[in-house]
Amino acid sequence: MTDPAFFGYGSLVNLATHDYANPVPATLKGWRRVWRTTRLREVAFLSVEPCTETTIRGIIAHVPGSDWAALDAREAAYQRRDVTNQTAHDRPTAVYQVAPTHLATQPEQPILRSYLDVVIQGYLHVFGEDGVAHFFETTHDWQPISDDRAAPQYPRHQTLSTDETALVDHYLNQCGLT
Repeated sequence: MTDPAFFGYGSLVNLATHDYANPVPATLKGWRRVWRTTRLREVAFLSVEPCTETTIRGIIAHVPGSDWAALDAREAAYQRRDVTNQTAHDRPTAVYQVAPTHLATQPEQPILRSYLDVVIQGYLHVFGEDGVAHFFETTHDWQPISDDRAAPQYPRHQTLSTDETALVDHYLNQCGLT
């Protein structure tokens, strides 16, 4: 039996946040990353949406025995979408997208810096600085940043090196987000 896989495009790229088997760099065609406001919490969620002109980088990892329960629990605000034909991978593959029932039209919600730090650290470790640049170039609907580094609110936060912190801050400055 071939285990299915997931395509991770945010915190799942940071391999320190999970232990799924055989993570490998991958691309997803026809989707882009977006920040989304929801009814679930007062901070923004990173999600994806169809976009025929965009290919994003991320990782693909196996879901042993097709046991999606733990990953579904981690990604509770999201729905699984089949993207098997949009990856260059030899197994059924899903991506998590914020469920439409959770989306809100309320004003922008801030992006937790501790969450963004985890995502960028993952892209740096998997793809190098070019991958970090690609993340910022292919992510849309940026919202204000909430600087929670001193007291991280993101449950899977990671400690960044001085260089990693400077890299995140550099890109936020370039985007006018600090």
